[in-house]
Amino acid sequence: MTVDQLPSRTDRFAAGRARATGARPRTSMTTRRHRAFYLFTSPWIIGFLLLTVTPMAYALWLSFTTFDGISPNWKYVGLGNYRELLNDPVTWDSLGRAGLFAVTSVPLSILAGLGLAVLVNRPLRARGLFRTLLYLPAVVPPVGAGLAFKLLFDQNSGASNGVLTFFGIDAVPWLADPYARYVLLMTVLWAAGNVMIISLAGLQDVPKELHEAARIDGASSWRTFRSITVPLLSPVLLFQTVTGMIASVQTIMPLLLAPLGDTSGITTVPQSNYLYMMHVFAQYFALGRYGYASALLWLLFVLILVVTGLIFKFTSGAVFYNVDPEAKKK
Repeated sequence: MTVDQLPSRTDRFAAGRARATGARPRTSMTTRRHRAFYLFTSPWIIGFLLLTVTPMAYALWLSFTTFDGISPNWKYVGLGNYRELLNDPVTWDSLGRAGLFAVTSVPLSILAGLGLAVLVNRPLRARGLFRTLLYLPAVVPPVGAGLAFKLLFDQNSGASNGVLTFFGIDAVPWLADPYARYVLLMTVLWAAGNVMIISLAGLQDVPKELHEAARIDGASSWRTFRSITVPLLSPVLLFQTVTGMIASVQTIMPLLLAPLGDTSGITTVPQSNYLYMMHVFAQYFALGRYGYASALLWLLFVLILVVTGLIFKFTSGAVFYNVDPEAKKK
């Protein structure tokens, strides 16, 4: 039993008085706190059970069947879907592209966001305006951003090819192989304002006294940034790495950038942008294989758990948590 769980003097006095007078004891302060805690967290708990646990359990059940979403003539196949995906070369090719995209896009977005955060953290005029303008792209919905980039890089009427044509350069098929992968990376870097805001919050939490002491000792700006700022930002960088990895392997932006990007035009996605979620999308909506697609999603879920665990394991010695040692003992 912890200190917080011990009854207070008021609670003990109220209980003793109730026993002496034979009256019904009052609800203790600890009980009222517990009730208040569960009352305020109940919306999240109910939402988590209904919107997360229930769909995941349903998808797990579907992964053992041949259900197609419409026909009642489905059957239980056990691990048949999982055996099929393990022997499906398209699954592993798309998973490899998703992994390559994550390895490329996550470091680039973190570096871009950190660079912008360092820039807007300096004492500049209209600093608030610059922060707002740099963060605005992150607020744009992914559908709007995808359609905007599709119009911008259209081979026939896009503004990018218009500029190239003005300088006498032939139009480039940006939305086809092998250029489509670069357009996809541009969409990620364009929304680096979200990473910038988180990095900016971490930069403002770095004690200024450490920077002043480093300057007094004659350390350069780069040495101060590398030896003081980055170690203190390591928890923020770890958070951005994990969340960025999870978001990158689940991206559906290639579908929006496809030349005929609609539900039936999944096959028009360029091969270089045919990532794992594109394969899942094709199995769900183009082929109607709900059971097989659910197995693909559960494979992705397990892989994300494994990769996240490995990231935490191999970065445990490189992440510096600025926590009071006395607070860790409590």
